[in-house]
Amino acid sequence: MARKVQEATDLLQILHSDHMKVDELFFQFSKSDDDNEKQEIVAQIITELGVHAKAEEEIVYPLVRDGKEEVEDLMDEADTEHHVVKFLIAELENMKPSDSHYDSKVTVLCELVKHHVEEEESEIFEKLKEAELNLEELGRKFTQRKTQLAEKPLPPEAFPVIGNKPARKLA
Repeated sequence: MARKVQEATDLLQILHSDHMKVDELFFQFSKSDDDNEKQEIVAQIITELGVHAKAEEEIVYPLVRDGKEEVEDLMDEADTEHHVVKFLIAELENMKPSDSHYDSKVTVLCELVKHHVEEEESEIFEKLKEAELNLEELGRKFTQRKTQLAEKPLPPEAFPVIGNKPARKLA
């Protein structure tokens, strides 16, 4: 009989699960020598990061900020990391694995995401725990928002503009 894996419902568990999923995708990319497979993996990474970041910016980050001056630097850094991630995503969306610097951009994206995750899971998770929020309810809201975002392409404003054209190709 197959074991049923229980899905995370607590916000912190969901965020951690998302982080682990993207980490696994970066690992798969690092082991691949096939350009088609690399492009598919990067497409998955882009989707996962885009949806996760947008939902996090809408639901999680405002709760942590909540007018608290002591978290401004921490949250400004998190916002900046998201911005740089989105910029790299925009560049990768307009590249092929055979292009110069493709692999290095994915590597830098991976390193940035790992750094961001380490800070988020230590410092931001701690702030969420201290706030004594209903993490189950927030987990439901976060999952619902991710589902909505995954059902339609992210809006152009979710990604930076490069030159005079939107970097994100919309379906």
